[in-house]
Amino acid sequence: MSSARFAVLVTLGIIFVGLGLAAFTVNERELAIKLRVGEVISADYEAGLHWKIPIYENVRKFSSRILRIDDEPQRVFTLERTAMEVDYFVKWRIVDPVQFYTSTTGSEDIARDRLLEIVRNSIVTEFGRRSVQEAISVEREELMQDMLQTATNTAKGLGIEVVDFRVKQVEFVREVRPSVYNQMREERARVAAEIRAEGREAAELIRSTADRARTVILADAYRDGQIIRGEGDAKAAEIYANAYSKDPEFYSFYRSIDAYKKSMGREGDIMVLDPNNEFFRYLNSSTGDRE
Repeated sequence: MSSARFAVLVTLGIIFVGLGLAAFTVNERELAIKLRVGEVISADYEAGLHWKIPIYENVRKFSSRILRIDDEPQRVFTLERTAMEVDYFVKWRIVDPVQFYTSTTGSEDIARDRLLEIVRNSIVTEFGRRSVQEAISVEREELMQDMLQTATNTAKGLGIEVVDFRVKQVEFVREVRPSVYNQMREERARVAAEIRAEGREAAELIRSTADRARTVILADAYRDGQIIRGEGDAKAAEIYANAYSKDPEFYSFYRSIDAYKKSMGREGDIMVLDPNNEFFRYLNSSTGDRE
């Protein structure tokens, strides 16, 4: 091989090596910054191929994916100074690579430790503002939102974003569980007694209302019945009067026959009267003749 050809090959090799050292790629799951002698000179690289000056410049890459932290349960105290253990997790990601590099030297471990400190302080603060009842049930969702907001505002200085904060479990510490459970049982018993008393009061009110309505209905029905009965008696009296005016003798006869029917129509009836009594006037006047 001639020296000229060898020199060409060496030159091409140096060029390829230089291009390899000068080129760098950024994919969709990465954030990158370019450093010149330790100072950030460029950031916000899009996915693709980019260039740098070898040796004089270097590139740091960070993951843009959502990362998760599962910490040990944290002991906190509520507004009543009741000790509780909070089990939680945090999701976060890098959003400002320059700020992240400046505040943590680009170390995820340092960022994780600082974020955990922020979250722990947020948990202590927010649980300390609430009672046990509010912390474990009534305001659970509001509690997580407040802690997320507090952690997010504080974490901005690290160039990271707290995506989510979730409380997985809240338990009383072992030493105070019996007394707390007894207090909860007593509270539930008190609430149950109040509800039963309110139910009995409502039941009495319903019964009294129903009795009053029944009395009114019966009174109205009796009044209407008396009115109808009076109208019927008046109508009957009118009919009797008309009948009597047309044929008084027949009317007297009809009324006597009706009285005989009502007084003698039942088996076993016994009536003791004077045969000459006016009651038997029409029976006594009958001759029994047949045509």
